[in-house]
Amino acid sequence: MVKIGIIGGSGLDDPDIINNRKELHITTPFGNPSDVLIEGKIKDVDCVLLARHARNHSIMPSNINYRANIWALKEVNCTHILATSACGSLREEIHPGDLVFPDQFIDRTTKRASTFYDGSPSSPLGVCHIPMHMPFCSDTRKILIETAKEMDIPHHIEGTILTIEGPRFSTRAESNMFRSWNADLINMTTVPEVVLAREIGIPYALIAMATDYDCWYSRSEAVSVEKVLSVLQGNVHKTTKLILNVIPKINKEDWSEILEKLKNEASSAVMVPKK
Repeated sequence: MVKIGIIGGSGLDDPDIINNRKELHITTPFGNPSDVLIEGKIKDVDCVLLARHARNHSIMPSNINYRANIWALKEVNCTHILATSACGSLREEIHPGDLVFPDQFIDRTTKRASTFYDGSPSSPLGVCHIPMHMPFCSDTRKILIETAKEMDIPHHIEGTILTIEGPRFSTRAESNMFRSWNADLINMTTVPEVVLAREIGIPYALIAMATDYDCWYSRSEAVSVEKVLSVLQGNVHKTTKLILNVIPKINKEDWSEILEKLKNEASSAVMVPKK
């Protein structure tokens, strides 16, 4: 049975996409998730929506309880995670309003708990060295790409997303440095979200919406909250429609082999201390 967890980023967490919804108040060994989980159906497929920053956008990126969020989705038996995120573009060809389906990330965060296996009393036993050569689920990305093409949505089939700590935006020097690293997008939330999903064996794919050109592009105004929200409000319907069309396609696939592979990979990555 497929059950899809949807992590909604800024402006992309509308509960109205869920039918027959009910609120689930979940507590995890790592604390409470960002908000209640909203469970219901999208096109007759079981889904759970979680607002990453809380529904009133009160949690800044560094303070999101990423471990509780991912653990809570696992607790309610989600088999997949579709995440959305507003991002800055580091490439002229990735225009504001375009969607990107990243296949790689660069981690520039510094303050976040990035593993469930941290040795605390609530932690699972051991140390997890999870492989991260292909962090995003290629099979889910393939469905996203095919559907975006069918819907004639401007999109990019791959890209490297760089996650900064935030909440401030980059300096121009930083923005140009990230471009020299071959990063294509910049945001504040993908890491450690994607890492934790991998540790717990859930396929994770990201729908990234470019909202601005960060601050490297001299022919465009530097990024601002006002500019980000303006592009989001004008284009959020594209992401919503994409999700509504992708979910039934995910449900039609046989995921048993992929889920078993991720489960085994996560299990074999844990080094348990000898007694």
